[in-house]
Amino acid sequence: MSVLLLIIGVILFIGLVVIHEYGHFIAARRGGVDVEEFGIFFPPRLYKRRMKGGWDFTINLLPLGGFVKMKGEHDNDIEPGSFGAASLKTKTKIMVAGVFMNLVTALILLTFLALVGMPKLIENQFTVKSDTKISRQEVFLTFVEPGSPAAKAGLKPQDKLLSVDGKVISTPKQLQAFTTSHAGQSVDVRYSRAGSDRVATTKLLTKEAVSASQKTDMPKGYLGVSPTAFSLQRSTWSAPIVAVGFSAQVTKLTLQGLGKAVAGLGSLLAGTATGNDTARRNGQSSASSQVSGPVGIFFVLKTGSALGVQFMLLIIAIISLTLAIMNILPIPALDGGRLWLTLFSRGVLKQPLSAKREEAINASGFVALLMLIAVITFVDIKRFF
Repeated sequence: MSVLLLIIGVILFIGLVVIHEYGHFIAARRGGVDVEEFGIFFPPRLYKRRMKGGWDFTINLLPLGGFVKMKGEHDNDIEPGSFGAASLKTKTKIMVAGVFMNLVTALILLTFLALVGMPKLIENQFTVKSDTKISRQEVFLTFVEPGSPAAKAGLKPQDKLLSVDGKVISTPKQLQAFTTSHAGQSVDVRYSRAGSDRVATTKLLTKEAVSASQKTDMPKGYLGVSPTAFSLQRSTWSAPIVAVGFSAQVTKLTLQGLGKAVAGLGSLLAGTATGNDTARRNGQSSASSQVSGPVGIFFVLKTGSALGVQFMLLIIAIISLTLAIMNILPIPALDGGRLWLTLFSRGVLKQPLSAKREEAINASGFVALLMLIAVITFVDIKRFF
């Protein structure tokens, strides 16, 4: 089941790219701008098909996003049917359309999740208390200490803990209380992995062993696991309100994370320039911990597939919201960068940039983006392998 959910998650992620680019596509055609190519991912090209509307549909190799290629994409192009010849209002609609589609997709998914059961992901996660019920509470293992009673019983990270000696476990506090009161005893641990229930017998550590370990660099627990709570919260009439409120929370956290990443990148560059290894390492750690690339997204989807359909859909909704946020910010090579560059040239400079200067700005931004993705991918590989 988890493998199937992972495949569905990857397909849904690709769908977010298609939805984003479809927004640009529709806005361009409605605005009288000719579309030449609708591409999923970035070249080199793997597949091409000529469509009835006179545009090419392509699937490309590099899974870094997608694109809609329009006629005359320079802001100073004047040929009829070109992007450059369109009004500023039409250009703005085209560049914002992808953000709008991702935002709407996120809100629809979050509203649906609020109705059927939204996983609690954030401390003090937004809800309307009078219209919120906890429909499910479970405990998953995030870490199993090597050589611990849990490891000897065959437990692994991402296993769902069901009961210990017949005592149903639905919160980490229940697990802690039960193992403390049964220290040193043999217990039957019932857990679920990949949809299959299993039972294993193991002997918990004694109180003396646990107490002695607290004085060392490697403190131990009676069972030897790090549990995390997983709960679903359901709403009815307030579902759309919950979707908007949760989106606001995620947006705030995303912007805070970006701020830390930028600050970390600054420390990294300053440390490299001055030869300060401590500042460089701290900056690298701070920057890399806030971001993730294609490899990281895959592993997040992989983890989410083990937690069920709702958690997978929540990840997809958050990714869609993040795409909307990233593409409205003035980041070169992304939609927001092009939008703010166009607004600046038209509103402040009162004239479009030359094709050469516009290409230079966007190309340098794109190269920088590719380099950043390469670095993030390298960090993700080190993190997950």
